[in-house]
Amino acid sequence: MIRVTVLTLTTMLMVTAVSMRADPPGARRRDASWTAPSDASSRHNPLASRPDVTTGGRKLFAQRCGACHGDDGRGSDRAPDLTATDVQTQSDGALFWKISSGNTRTGMPTFSFLPELQRWQLVMRVREVGRTP
Repeated sequence: MIRVTVLTLTTMLMVTAVSMRADPPGARRRDASWTAPSDASSRHNPLASRPDVTTGGRKLFAQRCGACHGDDGRGSDRAPDLTATDVQTQSDGALFWKISSGNTRTGMPTFSFLPELQRWQLVMRVREVGRTP
């Protein structure tokens, strides 16, 4: 009984360690200091109840984000993994702000030139890649 418990505990710790890994091998590290202001973080996605717009988000992501983040969002040497827990636990508003503002320290371009609803569609795509096994 004790051996099974130790084995179970060890397995749980290994799974936790793997799931908390910051970046997969080959993906660029995230800028942990890049956080959205609280007023931006509290914004809600006006398209959240419209799953019919996810196709547009996929298309935009492929055109604008896939070259760096990969079509599956798992990152590359140019951009971090968007499926990671620390990205997926951010609010829609925080992701929208990051997509809109960019980050010159890391090479993340600003997408403020895209219409607002298209940027919300990109947020939806980031959520979608986070749910894909």
